[in-house]
Amino acid sequence: MTCTAALSLPVNLNSFSAYRCPDGRRCSRRVTAKSSADLSVETDGAALVSERRKQDRINGVQTRRKPMTGPEGLDLFYDDGYGSTSVIDYLDVAKDLVTKDGGPPRWFCPVECGAPIKGAPLLLFLPGIDGVGLGLILHHKALGKAFEVRCMHIPAYDQTPFEGLVKFVEDTVRCEQILSPNMPIYLVGDSFGGCLALAVAARNPTIDLILVLANPATSFGNSPLQPVLPLLELLPKEFHVTVPYLLSFIMGDPVKLAMANIESGLPPLQTLDELSKSLTSMLPRLSRLADIIPKETLTWKLRLLKSASAYANSRLHAVKAEVLVLVSGEDKMLPSKDEAERLGRTLSNCTVRYFKDNGHSILLEDGIHLLTIIKGAQMYRRSKRFDYITDFLPPSLTEYKVEFEKENRFFRLATSPVILSTLEDGKIVQGLVGVPNEGPVLLVGYHMLLGFELAPLVDAFLREKKTVIRGMAHPMLFPPMNEDVLQEFSRFDLMRVFGALPVSPSNFYKLLQTKSFVLLYPGGAREALHAKGEEYKVIWPHQPEFVRMAARFGATIVPFGVVGEDDIAELVLDYNDQINIPFLRDWIKDLNEKVVQVRTEADGEVANQNFYLPGILPKIPGRFYYIFGKPIKTGREMVLKDRETVNTVYLQIKSEVEKSLTYLLKKRKEDPYRSIVQRSIYQATWGLTNQVPTFDP
Repeated sequence: MTCTAALSLPVNLNSFSAYRCPDGRRCSRRVTAKSSADLSVETDGAALVSERRKQDRINGVQTRRKPMTGPEGLDLFYDDGYGSTSVIDYLDVAKDLVTKDGGPPRWFCPVECGAPIKGAPLLLFLPGIDGVGLGLILHHKALGKAFEVRCMHIPAYDQTPFEGLVKFVEDTVRCEQILSPNMPIYLVGDSFGGCLALAVAARNPTIDLILVLANPATSFGNSPLQPVLPLLELLPKEFHVTVPYLLSFIMGDPVKLAMANIESGLPPLQTLDELSKSLTSMLPRLSRLADIIPKETLTWKLRLLKSASAYANSRLHAVKAEVLVLVSGEDKMLPSKDEAERLGRTLSNCTVRYFKDNGHSILLEDGIHLLTIIKGAQMYRRSKRFDYITDFLPPSLTEYKVEFEKENRFFRLATSPVILSTLEDGKIVQGLVGVPNEGPVLLVGYHMLLGFELAPLVDAFLREKKTVIRGMAHPMLFPPMNEDVLQEFSRFDLMRVFGALPVSPSNFYKLLQTKSFVLLYPGGAREALHAKGEEYKVIWPHQPEFVRMAARFGATIVPFGVVGEDDIAELVLDYNDQINIPFLRDWIKDLNEKVVQVRTEADGEVANQNFYLPGILPKIPGRFYYIFGKPIKTGREMVLKDRETVNTVYLQIKSEVEKSLTYLLKKRKEDPYRSIVQRSIYQATWGLTNQVPTFDP
């Protein structure tokens, strides 16, 4: 069979690496290329598959995609490549792909994407008005870890009508669906590409598609640039060189575009210097947009946008795919904010993430990490159904740095957590030495008000144990329970990125089965939303919900306690106060009508806890103290014994948590650095990276 697959495109354009053929084989040839004319064209893959299936029926074999050759999974803190490329790289590479004999549209795979993990789904990138296909250049390495990435390239002088482009993408989608019928196919559409993705999805409602749309151009008819567009078409060719500069400032924030490859955390003066250099390098390159979108192409693309928008809008009712819309609040080219609200109401399965400070070219701007957004929105999966355990990807190095070295940096400095653990002989030591290194491990403890303790706890295990702890959380914290129409990327998204999942018997079972580190709060929402005077009160159900399951897998149970919430905040309006205030009472009632009850059969204080938002006043920050008790080993023999034995172990665990709280409340009085003043003096003397001392355990 003749190989007709597109070849892979490296960013430096020195060569093209091998890419998989539509029939599952891989090309072995390598070629060099300097322009889009050198790219081989992918022909009708569906026809190839049809012919292959006929032959397979004769030979008595089943057509399917061969297993991926990438690694089984990703390591914690893997390199996702963010910060290594910017819009400058986009402009440098794009100029070499523009030629008058560029041929028809085709697919290419960037070399820096590398080999994805085993079983990775396919991701097809559909470009914006530029057509180059490099709109994901900042995300190639990150997406290449989790997806088999292909990018669509539409040569600058190609004038394939919109229906022809839809057919081209559709043929590839149908081909891949035949090869891998149990895997989803991702269509990432940027602006114009968003219309293309919606059109393909509308025409193929039975194929498992997941759409990621970045400021889709379905709102092109309402663009604030509509009065200007006819003038651009009439502009003399010799003045067309000025158009790219105009478009560049409309399509994105120049500062955010220039910041994409500047390391975060640099001193302000150094950051300003790097920004100045980046802008100085970028601005002269903007003239290359005149070659990427020549005068004839611009006129054609504006007509193409009109037809694309009309085509997609007329078929929105037929879109059954999952849709994730990324919308910018500062889009000067399209009314994307209003459009996202419309799509959210119109599409049957639509999720929105709103980025209020970004411009139209959101995928080329600093601070946008596409894979993180997909994971946080709970839309990364490798089979027909999303699975919290098998579809979980560990946090990357960038995700860790953004969350714990940037966003949570001041909280960590303010609370300066003290982490203690208990060895087998009962000795208390600093750090997590006493916690087992191998799972399954079940961490069971006290839940602070609003879960203040979570970030330092997760951070400690990531840094010291190089382990992700999978926190079992209330279903209310997961889509679609906590979603607004214009939902910003939130703390709830980050919780999911760092391992949180809904509490349920099946999820608990799978985590223990896969030897995970599991974080469980038996007190749940009742402890995290406790009333005034209930600080450090362990409020657990009467039933030993977790002991028997842990014993089934021989899990080690580690009880722990944490104190310090009363050192950072004071609870002034609890549930009992708010239920007596009319408008708050109505709000609480409306909220809880939507909440899924997870303990319908429970009794006592934890049963049917109503959700509300406690009213708190911040204090001058004190310090957080954690202690992990002596590990309690379990085994299957416990499951076979009577219920009384299980209850005894349950009460022992609860008693250990209460003892740990009593211990910390007493010992923190001996800490010479409990006050933030003393800690600040110490850090000013010895540096912020040094651990502030505490009491002797």
